Amino acid sequence: MKDLKEKFKNYTPYINGYKNMKRASVLIPLVKQDDSYSILFQLRSKTMSHQPGEISFPGGKIEENETPLEACLRETCEEIGACKSDIEIISPLDVYVSHANLIIHPFVGYVKNYENLKINKSEVDHLFLVPISYLLSYDPTSYTNDVKVIPSENFPYDKIPHKDKYKFAEGKYPVWFYEYKDYVIWGITAIILENFLKFIKE
Repeated sequence: MKDLKEKFKNYTPYINGYKNMKRASVLIPLVKQDDSYSILFQLRSKTMSHQPGEISFPGGKIEENETPLEACLRETCEEIGACKSDIEIISPLDVYVSHANLIIHPFVGYVKNYENLKINKSEVDHLFLVPISYLLSYDPTSYTNDVKVIPSENFPYDKIPHKDKYKFAEGKYPVWFYEYKDYVIWGITAIILENFLKFIKE
């Protein structure tokens, strides 16, 4: 018991199974224009191997021995050309765990000197702003997809109750759609955005 207590002395609980999952951080960048605030989005380069031409927040993979916040700042600076000194982190947001073994740590922050940003064209096609007032009044559409367990061919049914008649629990995966001018914000970006906007409204 003494050894067990010592082992847990400085333990910080996290997400079960995270070592087998991909981890990333993103920033919801707030930008001030005149007397109002907008959220900055980026359109991913069409030459990217992963999700080309899609809308996202700045961010990316959390490297080994890197904190989520460190990854958020590093990736944001690399993608949109911001300086760390121009980013004021306001708060971490709810961690998102996807059905596809992905953990995302979102942060919300204020980005100064927006006019001086120099995007990384190999990753980002262009940036655009959406007024927060617009997003707060917008009624997004949503669709719910089913997430089902498909057992492997060699699954040992003989070791569980009800054998091959066993009913695995099913999940739900909501997909939100926000539209602004010619842009459609959807997928994980929209899920994180919806969570942020809901927090503000409440």
